[in-house]
Amino acid sequence: MAISPLAGKPAPKELLVDPSRLEREYYERRPDLGNRNQLVSFGTSGHRGSPLNGSFTEAHILAITQAICDYRRSQSYDGPLFMGKDTHAVSEPAQRTALEVLAANEVETIIQKDNGFTPTPVISRAILVYNRDRKDHLADGIVITPSHNPPADGGFKYNPPNGGPADTDVTRWVERRANELLRDGTGIKRVPFAAAIKADTTHQEDFVLPYVQDLRNVIDMDAIRGAGLKLGVDPLGGAAAPYWEPINSIYHLDIAVANPTIDPTFSFMTVDHDGQIRMDPSSPYAMARLVDLKNQYDVAFANDPDSDRHGIVTPSSGLMNPNHYLAVAIRYLLTHRPNWPAHVAVGKTLVSSSMIDRVVGKLGRSLCEVPVGFKWFVPGLFDGSLCFGGEESAGASFLRKDGTVWTTDKDGPIMDLLAAEISACIGKDPGELYQELTAEFGTPYYTRIDAPATPDQKARLQKLSPEAVATDKLAGDLIIAKLTAAPGNGAPIGGLKVVTENGWFAARPSGTENIYKIYAESFKDQGHLDAIVEEAQEIVSDALKSGSALQEQEVH
Repeated sequence: MAISPLAGKPAPKELLVDPSRLEREYYERRPDLGNRNQLVSFGTSGHRGSPLNGSFTEAHILAITQAICDYRRSQSYDGPLFMGKDTHAVSEPAQRTALEVLAANEVETIIQKDNGFTPTPVISRAILVYNRDRKDHLADGIVITPSHNPPADGGFKYNPPNGGPADTDVTRWVERRANELLRDGTGIKRVPFAAAIKADTTHQEDFVLPYVQDLRNVIDMDAIRGAGLKLGVDPLGGAAAPYWEPINSIYHLDIAVANPTIDPTFSFMTVDHDGQIRMDPSSPYAMARLVDLKNQYDVAFANDPDSDRHGIVTPSSGLMNPNHYLAVAIRYLLTHRPNWPAHVAVGKTLVSSSMIDRVVGKLGRSLCEVPVGFKWFVPGLFDGSLCFGGEESAGASFLRKDGTVWTTDKDGPIMDLLAAEISACIGKDPGELYQELTAEFGTPYYTRIDAPATPDQKARLQKLSPEAVATDKLAGDLIIAKLTAAPGNGAPIGGLKVVTENGWFAARPSGTENIYKIYAESFKDQGHLDAIVEEAQEIVSDALKSGSALQEQEVH
């Protein structure tokens, strides 16, 4: 991966977006319906795009919101809809548009008072708390966010009554209906914003204090306070920014907000690896400023704009690799949550580190390995059969101390505070604890690379069978598994994973670019990892060729 000369440096003025232009384009631009890239498209985290290329405009939000209203009616969901937004420039106008449609459809809608921002996990928790013990009049939610994407982007996602990211059957329904409305437009109900904000169905409430006060039921706040830790947080200009002072105040903690600025240009950021401004708390380039402060705090942490991702900075290791922190967090939780039932499983995505497998196995617990995407953890977190769900891209959530559901979407703030709890209770920071894991289980070497692939090759990769892998060895080791479905739930992984005793690789196509991604890990050394990656590319290339040959035979 080429590293930009700007990576890790303060964002230069020429990279900054013009929020006024973004808002103008949002309202005035009309999507080209003949261009697939400008239609509504729900990926793993809702619809994303930018007004600058016609993929996130008022027309899109009108259509998607009406489609969600139609979907709610089809499912008889008639409870309140909790709606949150992050700090991206077009999140504000998108919320106004959505409210105009929701009010016209007489949907009871609850938003943060005083035009405030709301993290993704806060919406998830609010849905679950409202729906607890209910069988009807169920609540659901909308979060307006493109996550850690660049400042010019917008995003819009739907969370049904289980509180988590909508499953593919739901997103397909909403996407199809939204595109019908985008083309036709006559089925969209709407009232002016001035009427919508004052409608009987629109309620402005405080989401902050209920979430903050409930944190004691998922995190040992007394232990953090008792240890007298000096903590630091950089909200990266995101929706969690207003939450940290109430956390300090209610729990009497010492969390310094290293950067309290909220600015839709995100001009305070250091530039990511590719020369873009990207608020990714797992990127050492985006996190350069907080990493520089690592010795000022016992633990420091950050979140992305909608606060569903976390980044953990320790004096011992700087910014922790997300895989490393997940392994430490899982070991700690499994040994410090006595009210969690022994039979509950730990969830991980199949491209997360096998260090997690070793930690979970050593403790005699069950592992549930699922495809990429947090939605796969939702049912287990919802019913308590999964105590933890985590993905390699720094997103995770876990159960309350009593073993009941907390959130079914990723929760960055609880992963931040868990790092503080771990340090308080163990007396070592999470970076030091990861070193103990490598001493016990070995040091994993992990990478992710991108390789070119045509749309046809990407389609074939998604449909590969295990038999398409002709070899029985990978980097000198016997292959013990060839997977195209996830072991934890049998769901298709949309690609291929090959496993040996000492390493593995997984290959899956990108949803947005003409590339496929190879994830790989070795428990031997860097040379072994390099061999796995090289052979992985050969195996995938050969499998795609054989798949093409098989398709040609079937045609003839």
